[in-house]
Amino acid sequence: MIEVPDRSIRICADRGGTFCDVHASYPDPDDPNERKDIIVKLLSQDTANYGDAPTEGIRRVLEIVTGEKIPRGSVLDTSKIDYIRLSTTVATNALLERKGHRHALLITKGFKDLLLIGNQSRPRIFDLNIRRPNPLYSEVVEVDERVTLVGYTSDPKAEGNAIQWNEDGTIERGYRGPGWDGEGDAEGPGDIVRGISGEAVRILKRPDLDLVRHDLKRLYDTGYRSLAIVLVHSYTFPEHEIQIGRLAREVGFTQVSESSQLLPMIKMVPRGVSSTADAYLTPILREYLDGFFHGFDAKLKDGRIKSPRVEFMGSDGGLLDLNNFSGLKSILSGPAGGVVGYALTSWDVERKYPIIGLDVGGTSTDVSRFDGRYEVVYETTTAGVTIQSPQLDINTVAAGGGSCLTFRNGLFLAGPESAGAQPGPACYRKGGPLAVTDANLLLGRLIPDYFPKIFGKSEKEPLDSEASRVAFEKVAKEINESHEMNLNLDDIVYGFIKVANETMCRPIRALTEARGYSTGKHVLASFGGAGGQHACEIASLLGIKTILIHRYSSILSAYGLALADRAYELQEPSSTFYSAQTRQYLITRLDKLTSDVKAELNRQGFEGDRVIVERMLNMRFEGTDTALMVLPNNNDGDGAEDFEAAFKRVYKAEFGFLLDTKSIIVDDVKVRGIGKTFDNLGESVYSEVGRLETKPVTRDRADSTYSVYFDKVGRVRDTPVFLLDNLGVGDEVTGPAMIIDNTQTIVVVPGARAVLTSKHLYITLGG
Repeated sequence: MIEVPDRSIRICADRGGTFCDVHASYPDPDDPNERKDIIVKLLSQDTANYGDAPTEGIRRVLEIVTGEKIPRGSVLDTSKIDYIRLSTTVATNALLERKGHRHALLITKGFKDLLLIGNQSRPRIFDLNIRRPNPLYSEVVEVDERVTLVGYTSDPKAEGNAIQWNEDGTIERGYRGPGWDGEGDAEGPGDIVRGISGEAVRILKRPDLDLVRHDLKRLYDTGYRSLAIVLVHSYTFPEHEIQIGRLAREVGFTQVSESSQLLPMIKMVPRGVSSTADAYLTPILREYLDGFFHGFDAKLKDGRIKSPRVEFMGSDGGLLDLNNFSGLKSILSGPAGGVVGYALTSWDVERKYPIIGLDVGGTSTDVSRFDGRYEVVYETTTAGVTIQSPQLDINTVAAGGGSCLTFRNGLFLAGPESAGAQPGPACYRKGGPLAVTDANLLLGRLIPDYFPKIFGKSEKEPLDSEASRVAFEKVAKEINESHEMNLNLDDIVYGFIKVANETMCRPIRALTEARGYSTGKHVLASFGGAGGQHACEIASLLGIKTILIHRYSSILSAYGLALADRAYELQEPSSTFYSAQTRQYLITRLDKLTSDVKAELNRQGFEGDRVIVERMLNMRFEGTDTALMVLPNNNDGDGAEDFEAAFKRVYKAEFGFLLDTKSIIVDDVKVRGIGKTFDNLGESVYSEVGRLETKPVTRDRADSTYSVYFDKVGRVRDTPVFLLDNLGVGDEVTGPAMIIDNTQTIVVVPGARAVLTSKHLYITLGG
């Protein structure tokens, strides 16, 4: 039995749609300064054998490290664990499948149908039978309250006419613009207060809290336990929402999502939909997490300094603690870990090669771009729901290893339906449909002898090639009969792969060419369980010459969790013209948020050089509604946080022109703090390749040979199969070849060269 120090095992688990990947590390018993890695891969759902995949994966890790037998279902001792980091698709799946929590919406009187009406967008304008997705909430209650803003947004003399304030927040001079009643301080009666954004807010009617309590009690008695609260202008005047939220918690509601507390941004529709999404998803997420914590001893959840930490991957690529993790922040939790993984392992600070991340999973392919910092979007649409929350800019397409292959109306189709983990592709021995994995198996790109033997009732059987062949022969017969031609089986199977590859290229072109970037100047970082089988061909289609495949690429979303940084951010609304006069006021607001962010990260254990702060303004030209979140760099203007120069640089890059005659308005001030997990991740892969002396690998070092199909070449009957673990740093494999380890299969096409570095396969395409 190995003696393992307390608080020494670090575990990261990524629960995807098909597989759950676990990466763990622990001190090497022979050299305590070094750490050993453990990889565990298991099905996300296997109800016959275990209830929760991450818990089962962690149980297996503890068995391996301690050498002790731990029965399934027993409460796990966490004394040896330093931290557990999780990314999960629970909330995403609940949104996609519409299986969230029943909740009610409280909204300002007169706006009952606002979220139903939405923003008038018509994404499928030519459909003859448009079916709008139902709203997430089940019932609406109107709250008789109302506030309004003083003045007019498009008043050309807005600054001169606006209310002028004393430093203590009292009114020095009232409003003097169009609509002024000539007597008071605004257009009519009502208390006037200064909102968080600096705008003057006139309170027309305060909510009758006794009446609100009565409505809340009625909702509670009919079974509601989750609530979304969305009031007009609450982004700048949140007082009424906070009062009603406090009341709801007193009544007994367990989940209260106040729009002003989630993300206080202008635009009531996306703010409102985001609140309903949070109320819909957070209870589901909490139920899952409660079940997860139930499998461990009490120390895991008590939050004490000496207890193991549990951290979660947020949609924006930062780690969150349990208190800050919610349904709204977890929608891209799964893919975000992979983006962090490839970004931190592939980026070179000196060479600055832009990178495309290609995550080919079991159910879908996620594509993203990294050029020195994460590309974040603030408004996204998922399953017909437009959400306002910071998320990594990840494009998803329904083509992965489990995507179903069909022949319909004379077309080869890959996806969007997926075989998932239950029943899985035909070769998984559960009677599943034909999928991309079956095609790769028949083309020789997956070899059953090297693939994990986790299938069948015993969980110990290999992939079933015969089931794939029988299913494909049936489809081939249908194709040849309908086309009156005689395509052989390989041509048909590879035809489906070509369709899947083109489907995966589509979102890459949208992230690069459609935004003015040359696709061919990027490096392709391929990961995900099926990434290695498609990387060379996808790079070739896109004109990319260099491919990086990390040693842990098949579990890079889990590995990314181990590298990820803790993140905490604060954002406040603003309604300020950007000028030389207001610049200092905005800097002062950023300074205050910075100190609050640093204080929170300090509480979480990060201080000094381990904290990096990003200060941003959300800016737009007056009269437009397209705001851009701007982070200045040292080359912008005077080099001292010149937000105006930075905004013009970003705007010109995004739209190709500037509105020089327009004033610039600041909609939000935002500070993001990053608590660094690692100070330095070591030498970059490009530097390493530059200094390596490469050694060609001869065929006699192959573990075996196998018949593999390649485009334009056909079957290569004696394709060498190399084991990654048997190759050394500097070894160079020339295609056609296969490189395999316990969790992934990498296809090296004819003419390609793959050099093994300490952490990557560095593949260069010929031609």
